[in-house]
Amino acid sequence: MNETLKTLETRRSCRKFKPDMVEKEKLDMILRAGTYAATGMGKQSPIIIAVTDKTLRDQISEENRKIGGWNEGFDPFYGAPVILIVLADRSVATHVYDGALVMGNLMNAAQSLDVASIWIHRAKEEFDSQFGKDLLKKLGIEGDYEGIGHCALGYAAEPLAAPAPRKENYVYYA
Repeated sequence: MNETLKTLETRRSCRKFKPDMVEKEKLDMILRAGTYAATGMGKQSPIIIAVTDKTLRDQISEENRKIGGWNEGFDPFYGAPVILIVLADRSVATHVYDGALVMGNLMNAAQSLDVASIWIHRAKEEFDSQFGKDLLKKLGIEGDYEGIGHCALGYAAEPLAAPAPRKENYVYYA
């Protein structure tokens, strides 16, 4: 089977990560793949924030936990040591779609490099809050960005689930 198709068919979400950091070389390749996602009219509305600093990662996790309404101590990033945050410029009509394609590229590139991933939501709420606005300001990022998602990365602490069978009537020919 073609390696690209194999990657697409075998990628699964990871919900238990080892604490081991993803090697910078692999992380850079994953990030590069994200920058090559298709975007509406080639406007490249998304940006990616690569969070590898544990203190900042934990602050973002705590904010995400609060938004999600989970009990104290729960980590919505499942212990992943790297969080790639995708945001997109709201002034571009296709920004949400553009950001979603970046997320897909990040997760599929990770899979191709034997790095586990999961898409974690609530980035919109995070970056619409004062916490998110302050974080962007601290990082020197200006503009009106909408949080699209978090791509949590790391190495799986246990085998990933098998794929669910594909539903009937997924594809229709016309």
